[in-house]
Amino acid sequence: MEFYTSDLGDLVRRVREVYRLRQGKRLLPSHDRALQDIGDCRTAAMGGHRYRCGKCGESFWVYHACGNRSCPACHGRDMREWLEKRRAQLLPCGYFHLVATVPAPLRRAFLADQEAMYDLLMKTVAESVLVLARQNRFLGGTPGILMVLHTWSGELHYHPHVHLLVTAGAITDDGEHWREPKDKDFLVPVKALSRLIRRRFGEALKELRPEVFDSLPPETWINGWNTFCKGYGEGAEAVLKYLARYVFRIALTNARIVSMDQGHVTFRWKDRATKQWRLCRLDEFAFLDRFLMHVLPKGFHKVRYYGLWHHSKKAQQTARRLLEIIERTSKETPAEVAQLAAETEALAAQRDPAARETNFQPTCPRCGCERVIHLEELQRSVPALRHRAGP
Repeated sequence: MEFYTSDLGDLVRRVREVYRLRQGKRLLPSHDRALQDIGDCRTAAMGGHRYRCGKCGESFWVYHACGNRSCPACHGRDMREWLEKRRAQLLPCGYFHLVATVPAPLRRAFLADQEAMYDLLMKTVAESVLVLARQNRFLGGTPGILMVLHTWSGELHYHPHVHLLVTAGAITDDGEHWREPKDKDFLVPVKALSRLIRRRFGEALKELRPEVFDSLPPETWINGWNTFCKGYGEGAEAVLKYLARYVFRIALTNARIVSMDQGHVTFRWKDRATKQWRLCRLDEFAFLDRFLMHVLPKGFHKVRYYGLWHHSKKAQQTARRLLEIIERTSKETPAEVAQLAAETEALAAQRDPAARETNFQPTCPRCGCERVIHLEELQRSVPALRHRAGP
């Protein structure tokens, strides 16, 4: 029996050429690029630097990361930089976590036309939330929305849905008042939101892709448009936890891969109903089929901002001024915020243990010494990614 290390890069390097032949013209360019990058990540193909330890004399290479957003070994540095930028924009108020899904009959259409359908879903959900939030019986103004697209279930089945972080408050249309929900645990009615998303998405799809709309069964527009919403706390703690959990999450990390043997991959997944971890074992090609379904089209932005968090800085400044006037401040002390930031940094370091250029200090793999001497540089043998979408 043959056993391999539980690393996605090892699997890809071992089977990608055979997988490419099996797929032929069906293999999408974005999937092909993901196979190339993940297989080459932190290998000589990506280039790197050779060092010698000043203590024990060990000579070793440190190879570059691929930077592909689907790679489970990358993006620690990206996470840190992104969080720093967003931390400055966060408003000192409460937040809600909202999830919106699409029914099963639509998933085949989503997979066949990913860019158009993902874009339509994100716009429709954001507009629907804003329409309800602006009603006087709810927020009576415009909140801030950060939205993240995810496409997977725990078992890597195709399940497109969006996560939203919504401010528990809004600016009125005249820009003079900050309004908060009457109930800290209630933003908008989720059943009404589900119906609104369903109706607006159907109308937009009929205009954008009439042939797709006509091909869908009637039950598409009846059941399965589920939304979920709950209060998610106040200030830096809620936001940083949200960002760490959702923004840079990918379909599968190496930590969830249990074993690779006899042409199969076994990975862990969490059953949300029972809260228990379970195992899923797949043929290695079936496993790659499932994983690659969640590689997004080139240039597609899976994180988007609406309402107060749109590109307009004026709205954010107005919201901050109004919050200061009513003396709403975060409950966390500076020490608690610093501790949470440190935890986020630790998470980022786990995701990217060999961060490439910025502040990276190589250590000897034999003795752990940081006193190393640079010997030479190896140029990458594969073309660099020229265009990368946001997180």
